[in-house]
Amino acid sequence: MDRPKNISKKAQAIKGIGASSWFTIAEEKNFYRIERFSEKGDLECSNLFTSEPDSFDINKAYEFTYLSHCKECTIKQNKQVFKFYANKYYS
Repeated sequence: MDRPKNISKKAQAIKGIGASSWFTIAEEKNFYRIERFSEKGDLECSNLFTSEPDSFDINKAYEFTYLSHCKECTIKQNKQVFKFYANKYYS
């Protein structure tokens, strides 16, 4: 999948059947801002998330994986799976 020009070089693609998405993550306050973009680079959602467990280190290598969407994302880091849940009060 070719990266659209407006998508950050740090964005990661998750390829799906029929549709694929780009994901970015950044620290924001005491949360993580995760954004999902379409294959063409259109912003589909942007929410604040919390991590379970809370030991995720944004400065170490990580990989977005399935199941990831606008309310829940999954990231693998150091052979550990982190679930990110949208914060309904601060999205």
